Amino acid sequence: MGVGQAPTAKGKQAAKGLKQASAKDERKTEADTGRPLKKGEARFEERSKSSDGKSAGTKQKI
Repeated sequence: MGVGQAPTAKGKQAAKGLKQASAKDERKTEADTGRPLKKGEARFEERSKSSDGKSAGTKQKI
């Protein structure tokens, strides 16, 4: 859920904190690997393949 979509102030604060924490973790990972993380569809494919070596499309066909 996005920061603007949260129905309560507490929910908005939690969403904002989660967004900041994930951005911090992404910057740390990029610094550790020495390259930027892939974004969007390319990232989805990369994460899918890293789990078991198969692409998302191949998994859906099974």
